[in-house]
Amino acid sequence: MLLELSITDFAIIDHVRLEFTPAFNVLTGETGAGKSIMIDALGMLRGERTDPTFVRAGSPSARVEGIFSLHDRRDIVPLLQEYGLHDDEDEQVILTREINAASGRSVARINGRAVNSAVLREIGGRLVDIHGQHEGLALFNTRTHADMLDRYGNLIEQRNAVGQIVERLEHVRVQINSLRQAEARRIERIEELEYLIADLQAAKLKPGEEEQLSRERSLLQNSARITNAAESAYRLLKAGGTTSERKPPTRPIIDALEEVTLLIGELARLDTQLEGLNEQALEVRYRLDDVIDALRTYRDSLEFEPGRLEAIEDRLAELRELTRRYRVGDSNELLQLLQTAEAELEQLHHSAEHIADLEAQERTLLGELGQAASALHEQRRQAGDTLAQRIQQAVHDLAMPNIKFYVQLSQRPDPSAGVRVNLSPEPVAFDRTGIDGIEFLLSPNPGEPLKPLARIASGGESARLLLAMKSILSAVDAVPTLVFDEVDVGVGGRSGQVVGEKLWGLTEAHQVLCITHLPQVAAFGDQHFSIAKRVVNNRTQTTVRPLKHHERVDELAAMLDGTPISDASRQSAAEMLERAQSYKHSRANALPIGS
Repeated sequence: MLLELSITDFAIIDHVRLEFTPAFNVLTGETGAGKSIMIDALGMLRGERTDPTFVRAGSPSARVEGIFSLHDRRDIVPLLQEYGLHDDEDEQVILTREINAASGRSVARINGRAVNSAVLREIGGRLVDIHGQHEGLALFNTRTHADMLDRYGNLIEQRNAVGQIVERLEHVRVQINSLRQAEARRIERIEELEYLIADLQAAKLKPGEEEQLSRERSLLQNSARITNAAESAYRLLKAGGTTSERKPPTRPIIDALEEVTLLIGELARLDTQLEGLNEQALEVRYRLDDVIDALRTYRDSLEFEPGRLEAIEDRLAELRELTRRYRVGDSNELLQLLQTAEAELEQLHHSAEHIADLEAQERTLLGELGQAASALHEQRRQAGDTLAQRIQQAVHDLAMPNIKFYVQLSQRPDPSAGVRVNLSPEPVAFDRTGIDGIEFLLSPNPGEPLKPLARIASGGESARLLLAMKSILSAVDAVPTLVFDEVDVGVGGRSGQVVGEKLWGLTEAHQVLCITHLPQVAAFGDQHFSIAKRVVNNRTQTTVRPLKHHERVDELAAMLDGTPISDASRQSAAEMLERAQSYKHSRANALPIGS
């Protein structure tokens, strides 16, 4: 809920800071005093368009700041965290908007961090809902009627279940369409795949073959050097001799090392401090034996087949040609291409069976959808009838006794892609909300047919209808703070008491701010603010201040009969306040008004 509102250099407001009660807040004042400015300021916090004319003349900028409690909207916390706008210890969220007079640009901040207007609208729209005399808002937007009806009837869970079936059905249909489109060129594709597979299979590809051939080619290209190096190393170690004609023959290294180990062993027997050195010498001797054995085995294995190098070059050239032809990187990718082609060919050969399986799944899902959507329709019908009855009763209380309200559920035929239900002889269209097109209809006068309420209701009727619907739907309206801008326009004094009752009744689930011109409505306020305009130093200023009890009596009296205030009007105002307080006390422990 809105805890505090601060407005600086906005229109004709110099500076105003207001603290609101969590219940029913009323704002009253003479025409032109600046009541609509308060609505414009709150609209800025909801992300609505700004205008440089909002900046007070002579000021560089205008600023509006609202402090909201998160106690009644903890569901907003994950959204704030998603944008990096919330710390775990925060119990409040602060929305700020500034307008630069020179550039006309605005800057929005949430908890001190700059955000774009889309984020401000998303957050602000979940904290404050403004309803004006001439605005239908969500209640008059047919796209929101399904959501309001389902929330009223506690049908969101059933609607989500229908949506899940539709999601699965859409996935199956995408697969079917894909296979049917592929079927159009199935024969051509099969021929392409068969040629590719035959070509690659004829090549008898092996994993890692190209790398292995490249290594073998390198060995063959260096065969003489490899053979000479292996033989020379072995001869030096085991047979003795030399690797150069300029040097005299030498003893085999293994023989010299053996003699050395014998001498070190003799020393170790004479001096025990050399036992460790003796062990190291023996280990070197044994390791050299292993090296000699391995080197001999490698030397003996060196057999270079005549003509093998040419065969390797031919095979590598063949592999390079295949990789170029099929635009892949190496022979391993050729193998992957072959496996993919074989799998696709198998699918194409069995596409008819696959389509048949998917079509069976489609029929099953359509059956499930038909049952779930029909059940949801029936529950909507019951909820819609109940909602219509309650709204009709509410508008009757607001001096609109001839209003007829109806929740229309309609279906659109769709023979090609629809679902069969008992409501229609042919399949009907559906989406993830079900099969119903939902719209609120209204007949304002006896004998007139029901028509969409957005096209029927006049200004005054819209305001009262809005209030009646809000009084019924408030329990399922998630926005914590509701602002009403003179929704009682067109309502006479006789109905003013009922309007006040219904607005106050909304505080069972919401904080309510109401700008009103009816004293009967203002009397129900739990907190009353007076908006006035005055001239200071030849500058017009709007002031807003909370009223004490005796000041409220004078304000209501002025609203009743104007000024100067007579004793009779003051007495009437006091009685009006007493009646409102008595009503509120009597209903304090009862159900919300309109329930």
